[in-house]
Amino acid sequence: MSQPHGPEFDNSYARLPDRFYARQAPEPVRSPGLIRANQALAQQLGIDVAWLESEEGLQVLAGNTLAPGSDPIATVYAAHQFGGWNPQLGDGRAVLLGEVVDRRGQRYDLQLKGSGRTPYSRGGDGRAPLGPVLREYVVSEAMAVLGVPTSRALAAVTTGETVYRDRALPGGVLTRVSSSHIRIGTFQFFAARDDHDAVRVLADHVIQRHYPDAATAERPYLALLEGVIARQAELIAHWQQLGFIHGVMNTDNMLVSGETVDYGPCAFMDRYDPKAVFSSIDSAGRYAYANQPGIGQWNLAWLARALLPIIDPDESRAVELAQQAIDGFVARYKEAYAQRMCAKLGIARVDDEAASLVDDLLERMTTAGADYTLTFRRLAELAAPNSGFHSVEHIFTLPDVLEPWLERWRELLERETSSAAQRQQQMLLCNPAFIPRNHLIEEVIQAAVERGDFDPFHRLVERLARPGEYAEADARYAMPPRPEEMVLQTFCGT
Repeated sequence: MSQPHGPEFDNSYARLPDRFYARQAPEPVRSPGLIRANQALAQQLGIDVAWLESEEGLQVLAGNTLAPGSDPIATVYAAHQFGGWNPQLGDGRAVLLGEVVDRRGQRYDLQLKGSGRTPYSRGGDGRAPLGPVLREYVVSEAMAVLGVPTSRALAAVTTGETVYRDRALPGGVLTRVSSSHIRIGTFQFFAARDDHDAVRVLADHVIQRHYPDAATAERPYLALLEGVIARQAELIAHWQQLGFIHGVMNTDNMLVSGETVDYGPCAFMDRYDPKAVFSSIDSAGRYAYANQPGIGQWNLAWLARALLPIIDPDESRAVELAQQAIDGFVARYKEAYAQRMCAKLGIARVDDEAASLVDDLLERMTTAGADYTLTFRRLAELAAPNSGFHSVEHIFTLPDVLEPWLERWRELLERETSSAAQRQQQMLLCNPAFIPRNHLIEEVIQAAVERGDFDPFHRLVERLARPGEYAEADARYAMPPRPEEMVLQTFCGT
């Protein structure tokens, strides 16, 4: 019988020049305890689940020991944060343990978040309170199930130590998985120093890792830029379709792989409001729900600027080509958003009439303060006669202001070539009944932090793993918050 084994590392980023990172081992913790291990993700990554849940695995997940082949580093980057330039940041509370290649040949980073100080901690302790660890586990795994490109959570552990923020809190460490942690801000760091060689080395690495088709393009670095733009347009359209607000779209929180990362002050909307802001530090509403597409394009423009010297040796020609690519974001985003919103309504033909119908619905939802998720879920149920599934009607009814809109919608559906049953099946797939609502996340955090009770956390993770399978017994997980349960602000957890 073979012995349980840990990750098999192949660390390509650590083979880049030394100025891309600092070699940094995690800081040990006093008394770690496993909260949850993601067995399905471990199996995908080729990591033995028995090892992951063993004492040896726990010590690695906590940062107390290193698995064979691990080459821990903290990466350096810069950023525009809320529009202001910060020339040097970096992994201030995270350590990249290394990279693994999954069963499909896809490469992934394994990173510890909350693993102690690094050269980029800027005076911080490098630790994470337990609450943000649980929040990121819940939301990132829910996003993955909903089909959103995202970083994942492999495991969460307690540290047996206290973290001091506004008060004393128990500490935790999250093991985060992403196809890479390379950010727009990583390119900005080197570009700001006129280190064009580093920009080229980084671009070549990203092309090999994420955009291999760009390598054979006439202009590989322009093709890289266009690839990142396309993925970000799709990603943000997916956020908007789900009513998800990232909360802190700084350039260091946009991965060039096109995955969602950093689940600090994020939130799913309850009541639909295009001006919705949850982040406690976003007082001006820069990263409000409706602003996310524009901010995405703004961030991508900084990536384009960093790539200019390697796009073309003629600066004016490089600017012209990059500008054309950035201008193309709008059309890409609008197309992706229109397709996703029409799919939510069972409409296959995306045209001006369908777009007008979507706009009218959202305006009426804003007026009524209608719950975003349950409005679309209820429309999916109304798209055809009930075929045996449980309905959310007992916890949510459509507001009266939608009555005239419903007539327009039904008239448009009658022109569709698919059957009502086919449309409904499609709508049920893209209109979940369960999302990680803020008040539920706060509930599980409070249970864990105040009482050491992780059962609510486990139940929520398991319920969110089947977002489309509504059952009345689980109604509390689908219901909007009562007034006293509403969470109006979220925090980054640093």
